[in-house]
Amino acid sequence: NGKVIGVKSEGEIARCKQLICDPSYVKDRVEKVGQVIRVICILSHLIKNTNDANSCQIIIPQNQVNRKSDIYVCMISSAHNVAAQGKYIAIVSTTVETKEPEKEIRPALELLEPIEQKFISISDLVVPKDLGTESQIFISRTYDATTHFETTCNDIKNIYKRMTGSEFDFEEMKRKKNDIYGED
Repeated sequence: NGKVIGVKSEGEIARCKQLICDPSYVKDRVEKVGQVIRVICILSHLIKNTNDANSCQIIIPQNQVNRKSDIYVCMISSAHNVAAQGKYIAIVSTTVETKEPEKEIRPALELLEPIEQKFISISDLVVPKDLGTESQIFISRTYDATTHFETTCNDIKNIYKRMTGSEFDFEEMKRKKNDIYGED
């Protein structure tokens, strides 16, 4: 009757009353609302003017580069066990606004020069077509250009509210944790 009853995979069925999934599993239930360009850059140096920080986040405000969207730069290093000693990984991202997305991220790439190697990808931004309350299929949004995960966390809280009808209560979770493990 239009409600999820389970997921079938390789002939096996896992029954459920509600389903949470990534948009790639239900392409007919999502719509494209834009694109994101991401560039992963390998560097052999720290980013200039960051006080030699082995990790940082830079946001280039939209109005400083005549855009509608900010440009994000996130840099991590061997301090995070993600790169070899002396190597740094910088990820540049923004929402695509023109037919030449590589030109759109140029201001961020200039901050990182010289760049040893870069890997460019453009991905679709998709959102669920409906709230999922009828079908009980709750679909997340794809990752946007931000690098701080605020929008992803908001999406998770939104899915929780749509599934349960109420806001997630962080204080209640803290009380339950304290009841089980004691005060911090």
